[in-house]
Amino acid sequence: MIKQQSAKLLLQAIETQLKQLSLWQQDYPSAQALSSQQPFCCDTLKFEQWLQFILIPRMNVLIDGDHPLPGEIAITPMAQEAFNTLGIKANVLINTIDDFDKLLSCS
Repeated sequence: MIKQQSAKLLLQAIETQLKQLSLWQQDYPSAQALSSQQPFCCDTLKFEQWLQFILIPRMNVLIDGDHPLPGEIAITPMAQEAFNTLGIKANVLINTIDDFDKLLSCS
């Protein structure tokens, strides 16, 4: 339960940081864009859109439904690549994503 509570807080922090960096969007992507089979929907969404519209909602469903969380996750390298153009401004966001990876990857 503590792991789920920590995960929820980290997801909220990711959302807040996306908003602070003006990467949060109001318009919902198309169903087709959301149904991509590629990792991170990289062919149809920007990484920040994947975080907003795929990762955060799916993880919240698992947490709210008291379902098991994934045991291995590694999204930090993608975050580093996606946000490298933001430079130092993205460090807090990338570190929070890394904390999320570490939380879910520890047993």
